[in-house]
Amino acid sequence: MPDGYILGIESSCDETGAAVVRAGEQILSNVVASQIATHQPYGGVVPELASREHLRAIVPVVRQALAEAGQTYASVDAIAVTQGPGLAGALLVGISFAKALAFALDKPLIAVNHLEGHIHAVLLEQRLSGECELNFPVLALVVSGGHTHLYLAEERENLWTYRNIGHTRDDAAGEAFDKVAKLLGLGYPGGPIIDRLAAHGDAQAVKFPASQIKHRDRRDHRQGEQGQSEQGQSEQGQGGRAQSPAHAAGPDFDFSYSGIKTGVLRYVETHDLKPSIAARWRASVSSDR
Repeated sequence: MPDGYILGIESSCDETGAAVVRAGEQILSNVVASQIATHQPYGGVVPELASREHLRAIVPVVRQALAEAGQTYASVDAIAVTQGPGLAGALLVGISFAKALAFALDKPLIAVNHLEGHIHAVLLEQRLSGECELNFPVLALVVSGGHTHLYLAEERENLWTYRNIGHTRDDAAGEAFDKVAKLLGLGYPGGPIIDRLAAHGDAQAVKFPASQIKHRDRRDHRQGEQGQSEQGQSEQGQGGRAQSPAHAAGPDFDFSYSGIKTGVLRYVETHDLKPSIAARWRASVSSDR
């Protein structure tokens, strides 16, 4: 369906999203319902609350996306939905709704990998800006609240294939931001707050140890993992689905962020900062209310 209309539904974490896209690249609508106010008192995403908020928001969000695009349930040609990775309960809401729609309307259902969506969102933005040339192989860095991964993408017979060549050993980058912000009582969501404050900070004020990874190369630890890991194993390409190639010989480029989080915790403990942090957190929560 080169000129078709696709309704996309996203519910992998704490935002309920719906969009209508024409011809694979023309975004006609993009509606997002945020859950920041729901999770703010807890300093992070509470999975059960996220699922309940998706249940409340998904129908009005989808209806608004269709209305803004000038489309109806009957006029769209297919339904696309995030299949994972993400919070199980949150994903279930979006997938169940999309499956029900596809069944009731007799429309094709397209399952989309969350991480591949991140990659192609950047490519779509590049194409819309007029920079269409893309030379393979492509190195894709996925950095989000729950994922920090490196993929080597190649095109084979008009299909995209991905090979995971590195990922975080512990926390994702965004997760480390949010946890440190919660530890310091800066509010939620913590990542953007730290990002804004960092522009006014002193990089030499506190000496934290550099993060270390015990095994420099994890190839010896991946025997039997090929084809099992969620990261990089969903090989959905343009025009179809390709099989995952075997893990080729070569180094893996992994990340580790838990060390800096522990360093901040130790600094807070040794400098007796907990009382002031607790006061800041109480003030932040009360002001939000």
